Amino acid sequence: MKSAKRRGGPRVCPASRRPIRWEGAISHNTWIHRGIRVFVRPIANTAVTPNQLTFVRLITGVGAAVLLGIGATPWEHIGAGVFVVSVLLDRADGELARMTGKMSRGGHILDLWADALCNVLILVGLGVGLRDSSYGVWAAPMGILAGAAVSVILWTTIRMENLEGRRAAELGTLAGFDPDDAILAIPLFIWLGYSEGLLLAAAVCTPLAALLFVLRFRRKLFRVTPS
Repeated sequence: MKSAKRRGGPRVCPASRRPIRWEGAISHNTWIHRGIRVFVRPIANTAVTPNQLTFVRLITGVGAAVLLGIGATPWEHIGAGVFVVSVLLDRADGELARMTGKMSRGGHILDLWADALCNVLILVGLGVGLRDSSYGVWAAPMGILAGAAVSVILWTTIRMENLEGRRAAELGTLAGFDPDDAILAIPLFIWLGYSEGLLLAAAVCTPLAALLFVLRFRRKLFRVTPS
């Protein structure tokens, strides 16, 4: 999932001819990862696979978005709780992969797409659910804009990994937290009653983050490789 088993030494990226370290200095040792290991260890010796956890993560993420899209209490609060479960499952599938050695490139790509789809849909669901708020007809487009920005970040991540190898677009951690952990602000703000402010912040900050992400890697993203 989050990493791939190395056989016969490090893999080599054709574009750069540099070793790809699938298990380098990475962001799978955050506080959330450390906590989730307690729940993953008991299933490490069972028939449960990392990909199965990824699919459950996907189902719960989509379900959370649908619940938010209803736009009424208590469904939005329930949806926020389901989304927390989905985010924790995202961490759990990688931990299970590392514990059991069931790491693969395919699992990593599946994980990336599941993350992106869940994060896009939760923002779209947030916007749709606020259709009767002060934003009115603008609420859904605001959610779609934020979701589209997440898609751009995904494209950048995949493009960089294809060019430079695993985790080439990694931003690193700060005090034990990964930038991706900020996604947990969504359920927190919903529970605190700040859904409208959250949507506005997502519609403004997420596109800016996507722009900065692309600008950071622009020279590598758009370079032309010799045929």
